[in-house]
Amino acid sequence: MAVVARLTPALFVTAILLGSFLLFLVQPLIARMALPRLGGAPAVWNSAMLVYQGLLLAGYAYAHLLRRLSARWQAAVHLALLAIAAGWLPIGLARFSLPAGAEPALWVPWLLVASIGPLFLAVSAQAPLLQRWFSLSTHGRDPYALYAASNIGSFAGLIAYPLLVEPLLTLGDQRLLWSAGYCLLLLLVAVCGTRLPRTGAAVALEHISPAPSGTVCIRWMLLALVPSGLMLATTTFLTTDIVAGPLVWVLPLGIYLLSFTVAFRESALIAELSAKLMPVLLLMFGATMIAGNHQLAYVNALIGLFLLFAVCVACHARLYALRPAPDRLTGFYLVLALGGMLGGVFAGLLAPLLFDWTYEYPLLILAAGALVPQLPLFAPFGAIWRSRGRRVLLLAFCMAVAVLVRAGSDPDWLGAMHTQFAFVLVALLGLLAIGWRPPYLIALAAGLYLFGGQDAIKTSLQGDRTRSYFGIYTVSDGPDARRLAHGTTLHGIQLKGARALRPTTYYQAGSGVGAALQASPMLFGAAARIGVVGLGTGTLACYARPGQHWRFFEIDPTVVRIARDSGAFTFLRHCTPNVPITLGDARLRLAESAPASFDLLVLDAFSSDAVPIHLLTREAFAGYGRVVAPKGLLLVHISNRFLALGPVVAGAAAASGWQGIRMVHAPSRKEREEEGATSDWIALSRSPETLAALDARNPHWRRLTMPADRAGWSDDYASVVRALRLFHPAEAWAD
Repeated sequence: MAVVARLTPALFVTAILLGSFLLFLVQPLIARMALPRLGGAPAVWNSAMLVYQGLLLAGYAYAHLLRRLSARWQAAVHLALLAIAAGWLPIGLARFSLPAGAEPALWVPWLLVASIGPLFLAVSAQAPLLQRWFSLSTHGRDPYALYAASNIGSFAGLIAYPLLVEPLLTLGDQRLLWSAGYCLLLLLVAVCGTRLPRTGAAVALEHISPAPSGTVCIRWMLLALVPSGLMLATTTFLTTDIVAGPLVWVLPLGIYLLSFTVAFRESALIAELSAKLMPVLLLMFGATMIAGNHQLAYVNALIGLFLLFAVCVACHARLYALRPAPDRLTGFYLVLALGGMLGGVFAGLLAPLLFDWTYEYPLLILAAGALVPQLPLFAPFGAIWRSRGRRVLLLAFCMAVAVLVRAGSDPDWLGAMHTQFAFVLVALLGLLAIGWRPPYLIALAAGLYLFGGQDAIKTSLQGDRTRSYFGIYTVSDGPDARRLAHGTTLHGIQLKGARALRPTTYYQAGSGVGAALQASPMLFGAAARIGVVGLGTGTLACYARPGQHWRFFEIDPTVVRIARDSGAFTFLRHCTPNVPITLGDARLRLAESAPASFDLLVLDAFSSDAVPIHLLTREAFAGYGRVVAPKGLLLVHISNRFLALGPVVAGAAAASGWQGIRMVHAPSRKEREEEGATSDWIALSRSPETLAALDARNPHWRRLTMPADRAGWSDDYASVVRALRLFHPAEAWAD
């Protein structure tokens, strides 16, 4: 028995680790399985996020409700739930299809709940439930350290999926792996249940401590909300304004999870550092982040991640300090789950509707400044802030900050470096104010405004920026050209004057798509049927010829408004004024098209870091083969700074019977003067004669090299990690 008692902590830690690991593995697994069926529309993934957060909250609420039962009955009920949920194994999507024209907000939650609801609910209850059982099994030992183990398991699942599971296993194998892990979890929970007390002592901890007040619960919720929201806001900010790269989203989420491991422990040092250093970090680095210096993009990214970690540790350490006794543990975690969900709803769902920029980031930085404990950096100033005359001091402080903000907004006051000089002075005032929250928050808000905030507000007031669930689009007007940018990624340029209808960037006449579209009358006749997936600014429309039939496919209505309705770009208005534009996920919309609908189909959905995997699989290319005429062409744009998509496309296309040629176009000096950019295009056809005719018109086409395994991606297997240019030195990209 003594040996078993010594093994009890390890048993509970193992069960909690496995449950959290499975929880963070199931989300990307189900997303990959659902993508071909549901597409990538924002309504789909917003609904999915709400389902995950709702199920997690329901799991914590279920664990909280079980506290009313004795420990043995808790184990019996939970094991029964685990056993019933096992009826959904092997894990997978429910076998029903969404009706044509179905509303994603209604049907996606139903599909996901029907597919994984019981499994997700049962697993999500593991952390709070087993922690409470641990306290009962060890005669009241503090269970909160096990929450750190839970988040280590979550972090392991987060990292394991893109780095190990997805590159090494097909979806079928992933389903079996997850199902086997679930069966092992059920066994571990059953063994944990045997360690619970058999007598009435099982409920001895039920009502020892007083119930927390409403004020304490609100504080718990806010301390959970801010790190959760800031994690999503940092992800959006990094991928939009700092650096666009694959798998960047993993870093903020991983930091968020690891912060629990650091914070949920007894440590006077963490509490003291948080109270003294956290206000300084917010003052110095919060404003630096939102300034978004693209010349120091990676430095800014590191600063943002470091600041996120510091905020998360400070807030979570405060949560740990305010934790209740173990008998109130499940209620504590229920409030935390609610706060985390509200943070996700604010940053992930409401912010894109309310703001045209990532204003949620500075707002959450301010909220962190309001929540994190503060200790004066300088004892004399701490005494001053506690004196009777502090109201007069606060008024003088506000006036001084207002003068500095005005000076930092006007170069006539402080010269060329007016903003930087004013920011330094405001930051110094903020440092002196640490210890009394009102003047500190005023200084923090002023710093955020001076360094980035005023420029963001100015752009918003000018109406040059708009936002959707896909990103933030900014139209900038220069003397010779107008640009559309999605964060740091350029989506299109239109020249001014006599050159206004001349294709630019990746679409110049010398590019692969330019060569193909110019050859379309010769290849397919005067009435060629041409489809384009991805609208951008509508640049390709100016290759249209009289008699041709064009159609664009675009997933984001905001892009349609910018290209067609805003008046900022005139490609569509002047070249194809009545062109039909089909909204929605291209793979799903093309599946609704008649066979052999297009003579030439352009797939231009791969110019940013977010690669739509489901548009590059063997099954997707088989679908393109259905809508492209037997002698037609498929043009695939694969320009990408981070990913080598040539082998991916070549393998998937070859498996569906396509043959191909490829053109990497490096613009000449004259072309660069007309906003040309290096581009990489693949032309595919099932007709060797069509490819030969296209190849004969331009000497820059090269035979498409097939990968050794000729496999490519499929709906069952795809790995972004294996497509990184790091692993494809022959596919080096230069721009």
